[in-house]
Amino acid sequence: MAHRKLVLSTNNKHKVEEIKNILKDFPIEVLSKKDVGMADFDVEEDGDTLEKNSIKKAKALAEKVDYMVMADDSGLFVDALDEAPGVYSSRYAGEEGNDEKNNIKLLKELKGVSLENRSASFFSVIAIVTEEKEVFTVKGQCKGHIIFEPKGDNGFGYDPLFVPLGYDKTFAELGNDIKNNISHRARALEGIQDLLSKLIKGEQYENSGNQRYTWYE
Repeated sequence: MAHRKLVLSTNNKHKVEEIKNILKDFPIEVLSKKDVGMADFDVEEDGDTLEKNSIKKAKALAEKVDYMVMADDSGLFVDALDEAPGVYSSRYAGEEGNDEKNNIKLLKELKGVSLENRSASFFSVIAIVTEEKEVFTVKGQCKGHIIFEPKGDNGFGYDPLFVPLGYDKTFAELGNDIKNNISHRARALEGIQDLLSKLIKGEQYENSGNQRYTWYE
């Protein structure tokens, strides 16, 4: 069977290798933006939902290549803060990707909030655009709560503050082996495997429309 190509809307080598490993049993060649000569192609993530951002990134790159394209967007949604930082998670404190400042701001915003009221969820939305420009999105969720001070040296982002449901340690304490099995992104990627399996077999979904959703908790 001929291998189809799947271009990831990223230049992150670790993410590319992770996806390659997850999809190793599929007749799909996983490529980065750099692999298809689009290393400098960036899209402004100005959507007000994770879905809009992931779809925008995937569709924009799909206009430039003839292969399947995959993009993702993730965020932390804290119930006591009306679901903030949400779609702005990576720039919550104003500077893109400054984990330390983001964590400090989150703890400041939650000052005085009791542990039982610190429930939160990580969400990940992965969008795939097929060669025929059909759009699919798969969502993954990981529930948990925010603790009072950072713990653990592994992970990134809000990992030192987030304790997943059913555990008593943060993502940063649990390490990648456990995190990568239970995280929001891991659950969304499980859905992607299910979706790709159907796409490869040519199976049709019952629901109609150009945008189709699958939910994984």
